[in-house]
Amino acid sequence: MFLASVFRSAVSQTARQVRNLHQSAARAAAGGIFVHRDTAENNPETPFEFTAENLKRIDAIISMYPEGHKQAATIPVLDLAQRQHGWLPISAMNKVAEVLQIPPMRVYEVATFYTMFLRQPVGKFHIQICTTTPCMLCNSDSILEAIQNKLGIKVGGMTADKMFSLIEVECLGACVNAPMVQINDNYYEDLSPKDIEQIIDELKAGKVPPGPR
Repeated sequence: MFLASVFRSAVSQTARQVRNLHQSAARAAAGGIFVHRDTAENNPETPFEFTAENLKRIDAIISMYPEGHKQAATIPVLDLAQRQHGWLPISAMNKVAEVLQIPPMRVYEVATFYTMFLRQPVGKFHIQICTTTPCMLCNSDSILEAIQNKLGIKVGGMTADKMFSLIEVECLGACVNAPMVQINDNYYEDLSPKDIEQIIDELKAGKVPPGPR
């Protein structure tokens, strides 16, 4: 009984440590991923209208689904709104609900579930660093430290010029080439601290650096 009690205590303590150590950075960066609080730049009155070009894209997206099932297009239309605006204010979500003719809550449910939807402003270059086990074992901590030192920001932060933002994420599916980061739509793999510093410098200079190192 004594050994069983010790074991249960050890497991419970380890679980608490893991939860404290590895909380979702996306949640932390969003200030509570399920909760919306109106701000000066994110409220129902924040200007957002789809461009004429994107409205045509929406029509093409909706046409891929059976008649009467516009809701099925929620994810691609949200993605289109985010690409147009750079992130997803509540007004953009409301506009998605309007064009799909569904209750806004159906859109909020999707936008708050998937961490790929960014519900607060991010930098022109949004850096997502993977620190899950394979990357961690390949010293992703050194990459994270190099990014933070280079840009002068912490996880969840954004540079004063709004050029770069940084979050920590779960596995991005490039374990074979760890450590890696995703910057906007591009993967940068097999990184060393020197590599990520060079990539940042090239982005600042308006270049598009190659991915794998």
